[in-house]
Amino acid sequence: MTHTIDDLGPVLARIAEALERIAPPRAASADFDAADAFVWHADVKRLEPVPRVSRVDMGLLKGIDGTRDQLLDNTLRFARGLPANNALLWGARGMGKSSLVKASHAEVNTEIGREGKLPIKLVEIHREDIETLPALMALMRPAPFRFVVFCDDLSFDADDTSYKSLKAVLEGGIEGRPENVIFYATSNRRHLLPRDMMENERSTAINPGEAVEEKVSLSDRFGLWLGFHKCSQDEYLSMVEGYVAHFGVKIDADTLRREALEWSTTRGARSGRTAWQYVQDVAGRLGVSLSDPPAVPR
Repeated sequence: MTHTIDDLGPVLARIAEALERIAPPRAASADFDAADAFVWHADVKRLEPVPRVSRVDMGLLKGIDGTRDQLLDNTLRFARGLPANNALLWGARGMGKSSLVKASHAEVNTEIGREGKLPIKLVEIHREDIETLPALMALMRPAPFRFVVFCDDLSFDADDTSYKSLKAVLEGGIEGRPENVIFYATSNRRHLLPRDMMENERSTAINPGEAVEEKVSLSDRFGLWLGFHKCSQDEYLSMVEGYVAHFGVKIDADTLRREALEWSTTRGARSGRTAWQYVQDVAGRLGVSLSDPPAVPR
């Protein structure tokens, strides 16, 4: 039985349709004027606008003055088109790492707005979507805006190789990081990889030094390291007092101090998160509405 070119037409059309269905979704164009913050949805290669960011006012972040000033200065330089570094905010839980990133974004946009410059955009990418960073970068590269790509609680497990994608995007790829993009990440780990993973590499590798160097070099891609450490008792009480004053919670100073310290003792931690949880408790007991609560410090 002979076939003509006309007979092959429908077959080729079906093959093309099947290939189109199984192909990964193309990155959709984004309307960057829709908002100043976005969340990256890797499954559909789309940026979802965030009309209202859940953030803490910069004035409520206590006990991190040095790191606050460094990140704010770095972000402001980037927004003005000057050299700036990728930043890794690492350390104790609940001390305001992600809160500082979001507060700095708002503070810088207020500042450059007075200068007549375009606002910078904050783009959150989830840890499990790190491998799609190249697609996200391609979407942002031609845009007229500048972007802070933010990944909260970034770390990698022993069998996870997606950290290599992050390394390539930050510095080592053939295209490199776009000039209008900077990367901020928070983590409880300074080197982003578990210690046992690094020690295992050292014990099993032919050249242990090179194996460990491969792992540690990821954090080296971040030019700015900002450490967050457990706060002192005075810093913790300052956080509590700041929240109470901000929301107008009326409570005797001695009672506030005693209860706040007892609250932190029962939880075995002093942090911005612990301070906020205590203020929620005392406000509830006193019948005070926290009408515009800040995000929980992280």
